[in-house]
Formats: sequence, C-alpha cells, structure tokens
Amino acid sequence: MSSLKGKIITVVGSGLIGRSWAMVFLSGGYMVKIYDNKPGQASGAITEIRKQIEELQQANMLRGNLTAAEQLSLLSSHDDLQQALEGAFFVQECVFEDLEAKQTVFHEVENLVTESVILSSSTSCLMPSNMFSRVQNRTRCIISHPVNPPYYVRLVELVPHPETLPAVMDVAYSLMTDVGQAPVRLRKEIDGFALNRVQYAIIAESWRLVQDGVISVKDIDLVMSEGLGMRYAFIGPIETMHLNAPEGMVDYLQRYSQGMKRVLNTFGPEICELIPAEQEHLTARRERRDQLLMGLAKLKE
Repeated sequence: MSSLKGKIITVVGSGLIGRSWAMVFLSGGYMVKIYDNKPGQASGAITEIRKQIEELQQANMLRGNLTAAEQLSLLSSHDDLQQALEGAFFVQECVFEDLEAKQTVFHEVENLVTESVILSSSTSCLMPSNMFSRVQNRTRCIISHPVNPPYYVRLVELVPHPETLPAVMDVAYSLMTDVGQAPVRLRKEIDGFALNRVQYAIIAESWRLVQDGVISVKDIDLVMSEGLGMRYAFIGPIETMHLNAPEGMVDYLQRYSQGMKRVLNTFGPEICELIPAEQEHLTARRERRDQLLMGLAKLKE
C-alpha cells in the first residue's frame, strides 16, 4: 500500500458520511477530492472538516502521522464531477440511501474514469447486485460499508458484487487497513451484510422481551450497555464462548445442548487456530480481556 500513498481518492457526496470518509482518508496521507452536485455544498463540507480536524488536534485525538494543516492541504472541493474524478484510483460514493440515486451516480462516474478505478459504495443496506446493475464493468465494484461515525468506529464491511475481482477486494482491504480502519471481508453478498444482521437479531429479541413483559426498555438497554456491550467492545461472540469455559471451545460445547453444539461446532476450528485451546493461551487471553474490561469500566464511570 505504500505505493498508493499520496494518491487521490474521490468522495462523492459531502454529507456526514462523506465528510467522515474524507477525514479518514486524509489521516492516512491520501489526497481527497470531495464532490457534491449541489453548488457550494462541497466547499461548505471543507469548512466543517477543517473545524473538526483542528478541534481533534487540540484534543490530541487527531488520527494519523500528519498535522491538521498537513492533512487539510491534501483536501479539495469540487462542483464538477469530471474534475473531481481526475487522477483518482478509488471512488467512495456517499450520497443518500436511495437505489436509483446511487445507480445514477455510478453510471455517471463509470463514464468518466478508466477501467482500473475502483468504484466503492457506502450503502448500509442495498445489495451490490442491485447497486451496480447499471455499471458495465462490475469487476471493479465493491461496497465499503462504514459504521457511523467512521472516524471513531473503525469497522468497515467489504461486500463484493458477484463479479468483483479478488484483487479489487484486496486493494480495498489494504486501503482501509492503511488508513486505520478495521475491514472485514464478506465472501458473498447477503441482505443486511453482517453487522446489520447481527444488530437486527439483537434488536428483534430485545423488542420481543419488552413486548412480552419480560423486561423494561431501560433494563434491556442495560443488559447490553453494562453486560454484553462491555464484553463485545473487545471480543466477539465466538471468542467469548471460547473463553467462557475452562478448556475452551470444545469444553463450552460439551457443557450445553446438543443443538447448540451441532451449530457452533463449525466455528470451533477457526477460533482454536486464532487462540489455541491450551491453558496458557486461554489464560493470557482471559487476562487481556479482563484488563480491557477494567479500562472500559473506568471510562464508563
């Protein structure tokens, strides 16, 4: 990725997500051209970005190795799409969540860039096969779904179109890693991607428990903020199972129902490769978990 340093990324759309993406890319040392089809919107976005970046520097929270001034020197605004796309190797679309609007953007962008330019969308719910249906060369299309606000929550879901080339996924993954995000690769498209499917499952069960009179709204939120959320801030559900039994994942499965064992057994080998089930590895990870939870608890006081 060092060969991409200083190269140009075009952000299409200057709303909250567009401004956030611009700040993330700037923090990694990339030149950013921000475009909006409403005259004056892109220049207004630069004013807001400058304010935020300078405030972050004052608070010692600015990301990256460059100063605020150095990052802002890499940023430009454009009301002309062709001008905004000149020289870009990566285009991050951030217009409002409307299928037709996004399809139109990519149709217009494709006509103004070379075949090597990667076309990426920030959509949180639209399927790649629908999103890029008007693009002729769909091999260079990908969804890079951020979690709002991307500057502080670093997860990015990379979702391929069925025709997306592996090399395109690799470049997107490297770029997101290079700018300090935490990318995850979906191996194929699915409605809701991964984050929202997990999120909606939690929301649905939480709502059911409230609706059935099992628990109050306040208390179900506490179940997450003071319980699962504390744990999941640092480790995911699979590692949680692995650490919650004395001997790791296999022990966990043996302690619970056969149905759970049947479903979860497919995850066992992968987590055991990441963290071997030997006691020394489990103990070290548990100690790390506890230290991180202690730090988070202090922050929440």
